[in-house]
Amino acid sequence: MSVSTQGNTAEALKKSAISRYIQLASLFKRRIETGEWAVGGQIPTVEMLAKECGVAAMTIRHALNILEADGMIERYRAKGTFVKQRPVNDMWCQVQTDWSGMLLARENAKIEVLSDERNVSLPARSFKIGKPAPAYRHLQRRHTRDGEAFLLADVYVAERIASQIPEDDYSTKTALRLVADVPGLVITDATQTLTIDSADLYISEKLDIPISNPVARVERCAVDSNGELVLVADGTYRGDRVRIDFKLR
Repeated sequence: MSVSTQGNTAEALKKSAISRYIQLASLFKRRIETGEWAVGGQIPTVEMLAKECGVAAMTIRHALNILEADGMIERYRAKGTFVKQRPVNDMWCQVQTDWSGMLLARENAKIEVLSDERNVSLPARSFKIGKPAPAYRHLQRRHTRDGEAFLLADVYVAERIASQIPEDDYSTKTALRLVADVPGLVITDATQTLTIDSADLYISEKLDIPISNPVARVERCAVDSNGELVLVADGTYRGDRVRIDFKLR
C-alpha cells in the first residue's frame, strides 16, 4: 500500500467519531468482501497494519477480534492470520417501494409490541404531507424473524381510528396495513422516505447490533381524504439485513 494511501487511512480514522477499532473492522471486512484479502490467504501482520493505519497494535487486535468472532479469519500461533471465509450477506429484508408491497407482512416474521401509549402528539418535526391529527396512539414495535430482531418501529395511528382497528392487528399487521384495512377510510396520499444512519446506544440494544453499525431509517406517512395524517411510522432496519430493489424497465 502506498504512503499516500496509508496517510489517507490514518486521517480518515481521526476524523470519524466512531471508535477506531470498529472503523478498522469494517475496513478489513471490506477487504475480504472485495477479495483484496483472498480466502485462504494470509493477511498482513498486526505490526504492518498498525503502521499502515497509524494506530496502536492493540487497536488492530481489537478490530481483528471482531472479524475472528464473525468467523472471517483464523489465527495461528507462529504462523499468522488467514482469511477463513467471506462475510455472509443475508440481505433478505426488502424495503418495498410500492403501496401493495408495503401492505405485505414478511414471511415468518413476528411483531412484538414493546410499548403502547394513548393520546400522544406526533414528534415535533415537519411532515411533507397532511396535517397532524389532534392525538395519536403510539406503539413501539420490534419485528423479528427466527429470533433475530431486524426492525424497530414507532407507529402513530390517529386516535379517532385507532379504536376501529382490532387489537390483534397491532401485533400482526404492517403499519400501512393497519390503516388500509379500516372500513370506510380512504388513503389519498402516502409517502416513504429512506435515510442511512448509524445505530445509537438505544438502537444497538433493541436490535442487538454494535453501536455505530449502519441502519436504514424509513419514515412512512399516510393521509386520508380530509388531509389528516392518520399514520406516521418511523422504522429503523439493521443495515446488514435490508435491501431495496428497483425495477428500472
